[in-house]
Amino acid sequence: MKSSYSGGGGSCVEWAPAHASATGIVPVRDSKRPFGPVLAVPADAFASFVAGVRSGEFDTV
Repeated sequence: MKSSYSGGGGSCVEWAPAHASATGIVPVRDSKRPFGPVLAVPADAFASFVAGVRSGEFDTV
């Protein structure tokens, strides 16, 4: 699944929800590097990160 904020510009973050559901690990990668490295994040940590992004916790302005 690609980020909805990429705007079609190719600068996307992808994650695999089916893999996350099956294993409890969320694989995350840069869509420009489909065979590049993958960051493996525990599902609860990923959910906390997404909640922080949605709430504006990481906004710098």
